[in-house]
Amino acid sequence: MRWTWLVLGVLAVAAGGVWTLQGLNVLGGSVMSGKPIFAVIGPVIGIIGLVLVGVGLGVVGRRRSPSA
Repeated sequence: MRWTWLVLGVLAVAAGGVWTLQGLNVLGGSVMSGKPIFAVIGPVIGIIGLVLVGVGLGVVGRRRSPSA
């Protein structure tokens, strides 16, 4: 299950990057190119991807045991 989160996270980060660049009209050739909404949606998807990668690596959601 860990690999699933990692793969989904990496794909989301990549998609978010592409969408951001298309929204900023850096990457052309798509109906998304030059549309500012994708320059907003892209980073949001990228951040969600980073969270998924963190879950896959076990960084997010790990609780530290109290030291006594």
